[in-house]
Amino acid sequence: MPELTIAAWILLGSFALLLILRVPITFALAASSIFTAIYLKIPLMAIIQQMVQGVNSFSLLAIPFFIISGEIMGEGGISQRLINFANLIVGRFRGGLALVNVLASMFFGGISGSAVADVSSIGAILIPMMKKEGYDSDYSVAVTVTGACQGILIPPSHNMIIYSLAAGGVSVGRLFLGGFIPGITLGIVLMILSYIIAVRRNYPTGRTYSFKEAILVTKDALLGIFTAVIILGGVISGIFTATESAAIACVYAFIITFFVYREIPISRMSKILYSSLRTLAMVMSLIASAKAFGWLLAYLKIPALVTASLLNITSNPILLLLLINGLLLLLGCIMDMAPLILITTPILYPIVVNSLGMDPVQFGIMMMLNLAIGLCTPPVGSALFVGCAIGKIPIERATIAMLPFYLGMIVVLMFVTFMPAMSMFIPNLLMP
Repeated sequence: MPELTIAAWILLGSFALLLILRVPITFALAASSIFTAIYLKIPLMAIIQQMVQGVNSFSLLAIPFFIISGEIMGEGGISQRLINFANLIVGRFRGGLALVNVLASMFFGGISGSAVADVSSIGAILIPMMKKEGYDSDYSVAVTVTGACQGILIPPSHNMIIYSLAAGGVSVGRLFLGGFIPGITLGIVLMILSYIIAVRRNYPTGRTYSFKEAILVTKDALLGIFTAVIILGGVISGIFTATESAAIACVYAFIITFFVYREIPISRMSKILYSSLRTLAMVMSLIASAKAFGWLLAYLKIPALVTASLLNITSNPILLLLLINGLLLLLGCIMDMAPLILITTPILYPIVVNSLGMDPVQFGIMMMLNLAIGLCTPPVGSALFVGCAIGKIPIERATIAMLPFYLGMIVVLMFVTFMPAMSMFIPNLLMP
């Protein structure tokens, strides 16, 4: 057996074995890279250099700012204000709280960019509220968890920044714009499904607001939503980069939370920074380890081998895209989102972009939606775990309740895959 083939088995086999042994994925990536380098007699300093190079990118500075601004807004009462605003819009319909849940997730996702943060903040308020109003626990969790996936698509999303890095510098601004229509479409589909189930189960309607109340609720919510306007407006207009917009959004979130809303004391900032640092440490160490792993994948020509293998199965573009979607959905069930972006992008990018001619932005949105579905599927769906913990129900029960929502998400995924205009219309219009 050739040396490179044995090295490929060592790299992939040791990585899979460490995952089965429940070793944290950052350490699994680093360890398998080190084992392979030792076998190939590659100096370990070369692996260290690749890890340093992986995090030595100006665009990655946007990630800590997005994380901090999301933490500040989540702690500072923005969640309740967005819920009130969503309730004003759709709460009066049958199953209003479910519709409010999805719409609030759409708003909050546009601020935090994190599905798990969405479930933690919106779900902590709405799941107990829905149960108290007579909604079934499994339905409440299903709506919350699937609705949170909008945060991966609707900008700002730090996962899009990671994809941009892995894909070799795809425009972050165009990626942000490309997620708008798919994210909103996903929200509308989930609201339609929620409403149909609510009517069949005869869930209650919500309250109506007076004109004066509506003005106050809107005013309170718009201050928070304006965070996303700052980020997108600055990037689209070219006034500042995605990294600079993230820093400005962070300062704005700080001012709104501590000097306008004033629901928490400024002493809570230390807790917010600590929580942000923990998240950032996990993300950056993961990026560093994945860079070394990806470098070895390229050294061993594994992406080229995968490309040739898939093209040997079929040359039909539709079947190839279905195969790639199926692969990403399967991997999303067993691995977390960020490492999958870093590992699979260099492998699948040449097939989808170079061989099939798909725009890198469309492929990025397709990948985001695939892996977002993975966040709410067992056995590794982190958003699903958080939702079940809040709703105090078994994962199996929540998964069964989510089956119609899974179907809706797959339908939207097919639209994104085979209708380029869904993800390309706004980027081509505003950032050609």
